[in-house]
This record gives sequence, structure tokens and C-alpha cells, in this order.
Amino acid sequence: MIRVDIINVFLTEKGDEFIILMRGVGDERTLPVSIGQLEAQSIATQLYHVDFPRPLTHDLFKTALDRIGYKVSRVVISDLINSTFYARLFLEKEGETIEIDSRPSDAIALGLRFSAPIFVEEKVMDESGVILPENMKTDSPQKKNGDAEKGGVPPQPEGLSEQLSRAIREERYEDAAKLRDQLNNLSKSN
Repeated sequence: MIRVDIINVFLTEKGDEFIILMRGVGDERTLPVSIGQLEAQSIATQLYHVDFPRPLTHDLFKTALDRIGYKVSRVVISDLINSTFYARLFLEKEGETIEIDSRPSDAIALGLRFSAPIFVEEKVMDESGVILPENMKTDSPQKKNGDAEKGGVPPQPEGLSEQLSRAIREERYEDAAKLRDQLNNLSKSN
């Protein structure tokens, strides 16, 4: 298995698909996986430490697991069958480990909430891993020092402005207010 870091979550240029990029630690390959909008939002909120006034589904599930004494110990992107990725969540409680089938996006969103390591089976990386061109390589939001206290990279103003415009167009005013506040905070710190 190859341990991976999340290096980006983004909307494709066509605007019809979200992609998560996972780069192998000590491996030059990156695994791109298509994910849903809600899962992309849930993952991005964890990577960039964006708080919501109400818990998202993955936050709720983490709270439930915490209450019954389980934690996510690791996430494994385990298979690729007919162009569909499969994942497994490993939950631990008092030395006992249970394994649960999951979509990769849900497994990653939960794994991030528990700070669990994420792995990709070698056969999956061999089949779908890509080497990104130099101009596309970025550091992992999990590793960048821009926001060292939280372990993430702060969002850049250009990206936040685009997200703000999109949130307003889509009438997601709660999201728009949060993005506006982030932009204001960034402008104050510069």
C-alpha cells in the first residue's frame, strides 16, 4: 500500500465534475478520483479548516462514532472495478478493528476528521496513478506551512473570489457569507 496526501480538491474547467488529487508519499504518482459536490465540500472544509454553523453529514457521523467509542484508524482506496473506485474504512475500538466498505469520497471525508492516514493499494495506483506535469505540482494542504498551526494551507484570494461569485449565483448565501469573511480576513492580514 502507498500512503497518500490530499493535494487538491477542485471543480473541472467544464464545471461538471469535482476531482480529488492524492499524491503518494515518496511516490511521484498522483491518483485523481472523481467525487460528488457535497463530498468535495466536506473534504475541502476539513483541508482548509472552514467551520459551518451546523454539522455536515460527515461531522455528524464523526460525532456518532465518537459517542460509541470508535475512531477511524485508516482509509484504504482498495480497488478499481469498471472505472469505479472502492474504499474501506477501518474503525477501532478497544483494540478491535472492523472494516467497512465505503465510497472513497466518504472514507476520505471521515478519515480527515479523525486525522487518519489514507492509503492506496499498489494495484490501484499502478492502474490509475498519473505523473503530473511540473507546472501542476502543488504541496499538500495537509503539509504546507502557510497555516502551520492547523496543518493546512490557507485558501488563496483568487480562488475564494471565484467560489464567492459561484455561491452567490447558486443562491448559497450562508456559504457566500463565510467566503466573504475569509476574503476580508485575508485582505486584513496583507
